[in-house]
Amino acid sequence: MPHEPTDGHDAATWSPLDSEGWYAARNATTALRDALVRAGLEKDFPYLRADLNAFGHGLVELGRVSPDTAERLAELLRLALASGFRRDRDGNQIAPAISEEHKGRI
Repeated sequence: MPHEPTDGHDAATWSPLDSEGWYAARNATTALRDALVRAGLEKDFPYLRADLNAFGHGLVELGRVSPDTAERLAELLRLALASGFRRDRDGNQIAPAISEEHKGRI
């Protein structure tokens, strides 16, 4: 509308660099890229990139991968989960459940 405040921005001057979503997507993509490099999978995710949707929500695009790459990624996730590594939706580490067998040793 002609009389709505624009805070100095309008559609012609909007930039993804002004968006929290963009920075969240970029930071998550960087963290994932670094983990993939450590796992030796950097060449297996050629489409990995940060993006924004039409609503300004940050997205991480993984792209298409080969079946072998998907299997390797699934195995890495299984190993991480089996080792007790868990995070909640906010990224906070969740303490692994202690089995009855291990409770006596702590």
